[in-house]
Amino acid sequence: MTRFLGAILMLIGVQVHAETMRMAVTTSFHNSGLSDVLLPAIEADTGLEVQLLVVGTGQAIRLGEAGDVDAILVHSKSAEEAFVKGGYGTHRREIMYNDFVLIGPSTDAAKVQEATDAATALRLIHDTQSPFVSRGDDSGTHKKELSLWALTSLDPAQFGDWYNAVGAGMGASLNTAAGLNAYIMADRASWLNFGNKQDLRLLFAGDPVLFNQYAYIPVNPERHAHVNAQATAQLEDWLTSPAASALINGYTIAGEALFTFNATP
Repeated sequence: MTRFLGAILMLIGVQVHAETMRMAVTTSFHNSGLSDVLLPAIEADTGLEVQLLVVGTGQAIRLGEAGDVDAILVHSKSAEEAFVKGGYGTHRREIMYNDFVLIGPSTDAAKVQEATDAATALRLIHDTQSPFVSRGDDSGTHKKELSLWALTSLDPAQFGDWYNAVGAGMGASLNTAAGLNAYIMADRASWLNFGNKQDLRLLFAGDPVLFNQYAYIPVNPERHAHVNAQATAQLEDWLTSPAASALINGYTIAGEALFTFNATP
């Protein structure tokens, strides 16, 4: 109906302006290419123009706390729950998931392919002092990496020059890893959509601990009265709809799905 009404108004010469809202999203979500599929569909179906601020999860949460965005779409459950508990977000709604994977040189000097779990894979990289690139940016990916190092009882703060914390987004970090022929942890979607693979290969995946859930959180209008609560509710309805499910589940690269929709009604 929104799309039909807009077409009629344009035919009779009435200029139509889409309603806008601002959403902070992770670099991994943006690097996947999925936003290029979803945003035009959102505007076509709802008349809502979603303006993205592409940052790491930590920065997205800080933008939400400051009221600089209307909603956030991030992937670090503990940080998300703290955001809502602190009164900065109204609620947390799970939308889709993929997984984290370990990438590295095809020669695999650390024998990561032989690991039985993710923590063991990281310990092998540590023990061989193989070059490793860390996001180092307080993103959801960085938080997950640190949680895995904690499982090994190893402290990245004590690592040598082989450990490169670059303080950058997923795409830039993958480029650094390609240049150094180094190991890196990435989300599967960003890796599949990455065009500069050089000698890097996907070496390890499948450990349940690498599960990567994305959630949508509207910023609380009781804390920031200027927040566009109507738009955030409208977007949430769309993100949990059959239309969103079809686009998210149907988004593939080389025949491989990048995300799985799991929003509940």
